[in-house]
Amino acid sequence: MHDVGIKLALIGFAGIAAQWIAWRIHLPAIALLFAAGLIAGPVTGFIDPIHDFGEVYRPVISLAVAIILFEGGMSLNFSEIRETSKAVRRIIIIGGPLVWAMSATTAHYVGGLTWQTSAILGAILVVTGPTVIMPLLRQANLKARPASLLRWEAIINDPIGALFAVLAFETFLVINNVHDIDNLLIKIILALIIAIPLAWGFAKFIIWAFIRGHVPEFLKAPVLVTCALIAFASTNMVLEEAGLLTVTTMGIVLGNSRLASLTEMRRFKETITVMLVSAVFIMLTASLNFSLISGLGWNVVYFIIVILFIVRPIAIFTATIGTGLTWQERLLTMWIAPRGIVAVAVSGLFGATLVDQGIADGEKLLAFTFAVVAATIILHGFSLPILAKFLDLKSTQRPGILFIGCSPWTVAFAEKLKSLEIPVLISDNDWKKLQIARAKNIPTFFGDALSESAHHHLAITTWAKVIAATNNDAYNALICTEFGPEVGRGNVFQIGERINSKDSEAFSDRNSLRFTVGGRQLTSSGDSYFGLLSKYSSGWSFSSTQLTKEFTFADFQNSREKGSINIMWFKPNNKFHFASDNEDAQPSEGNIILSFGPRQLRDASNDQPEKDI
Repeated sequence: MHDVGIKLALIGFAGIAAQWIAWRIHLPAIALLFAAGLIAGPVTGFIDPIHDFGEVYRPVISLAVAIILFEGGMSLNFSEIRETSKAVRRIIIIGGPLVWAMSATTAHYVGGLTWQTSAILGAILVVTGPTVIMPLLRQANLKARPASLLRWEAIINDPIGALFAVLAFETFLVINNVHDIDNLLIKIILALIIAIPLAWGFAKFIIWAFIRGHVPEFLKAPVLVTCALIAFASTNMVLEEAGLLTVTTMGIVLGNSRLASLTEMRRFKETITVMLVSAVFIMLTASLNFSLISGLGWNVVYFIIVILFIVRPIAIFTATIGTGLTWQERLLTMWIAPRGIVAVAVSGLFGATLVDQGIADGEKLLAFTFAVVAATIILHGFSLPILAKFLDLKSTQRPGILFIGCSPWTVAFAEKLKSLEIPVLISDNDWKKLQIARAKNIPTFFGDALSESAHHHLAITTWAKVIAATNNDAYNALICTEFGPEVGRGNVFQIGERINSKDSEAFSDRNSLRFTVGGRQLTSSGDSYFGLLSKYSSGWSFSSTQLTKEFTFADFQNSREKGSINIMWFKPNNKFHFASDNEDAQPSEGNIILSFGPRQLRDASNDQPEKDI
């Protein structure tokens, strides 16, 4: 037992370490997880999951995959699919069966597998893993439409590919007189009847219970996970792996509901999913057998080449005719189809079952799947940013700043940033206040930034920084606390001074905010809303100054009047740094400083060698 505990702990450590390293060096995380699994299993022999974990190994893998797909379903929003709905439907309805048929044929004639194994392998390769696509999309910075297309295809195709594999396997059992065809048809009909209504019913029941307050906040996330597992297991009792369709549908229904606490639950689910993806992929990779891999020969190489360069392109080209996609988007979709954890998990399940049914090459199913997974992770993972840039599908927007709260001061700030080609958006729930911004042609959002509508329309995660600048300090702190997990705790700022009861006797404990609540202080001087507005009204303005070899930061400081505020500076690589982040940090040559100071200061300092940009 101690050995198993140590192995589980090391699997967890290796998984999170791989995720962290991938984040630091900007590589696909699954590639490092694959390497970690190979080292832990076939290379060193330290982990043998099937032997170490016994009978619970496969059920645990299945439940983990169910949670992963449930979380993926919750991340799908119908508002994102408006532009690509036709293409997504065609890829799933037409492209999926085409991939299945052509992949199965390739597996038999090129890979040398039996028809039974080939049919199941072809079905499994319909899957394009969201566990791989999601990290790739974050790193590739694609435009909204192609990113939405790849994301929706990946998540919806996962349960469909698994169901195709089930149908192929059950058909094999009917041909071999293990099951009757009547029994198979009844199972399929029952599974479809149960899966969708059960998912919808469970989701609606959860929504009703949460809205009516029948579940306390601290139990909402655990209740979600438990209900998803029950729905998955219930459907699987009728037809193996049909539960994947149930949990995906359930996640989509919940993800498009108006639950107030959905954001917190998403974060909890994302945390679980990261841990499960890391651990499960390492264990599945560790279960590979080197002798089996080495015995595959060149057939597997030829098989991968046909899958990547013939099967996928033909299927996507056919499916996307007349869908309104550009040729660049179609070409990108033809190439990008990385397989992930669901494909490996399903192949591991059916591979062992095929062997039990007397199909000798059933054990090759997992090896062939892993070969495709490894090839697509490497080729698609490293080529996506390059291909996206070549096809002009990479988002060219510079990192932007979202302002919460409209005032003459924030409008002037946003206007200056806009002149520097920095994307900006001002959000406020007062229509009259936004008139100032609209008059300056600054993008605006009318509504409460904490509303469900704002979550979809503001696209919080696309903004590099968020500045809460309303006249309510508590609301500013709430904005930063809410948006911190979305954009990063270090990227949310609020105006005013972060007062703590230990720092000022003027504020009691009941009036001060905890240091864990809110965001960073925007200005080192800690100016309040009314203080900044008063300075702006008295003639202060924003200016941008580029440092040169002749005009250094020291020269810039000397040219400023006492009291002027250095807010931030921009680096040549489009990154920006707020002065309040680190008071010891200084801009260097080539950086552009954005400051806020008296207007007459700039007029009186024309003899300085600085240049207002």
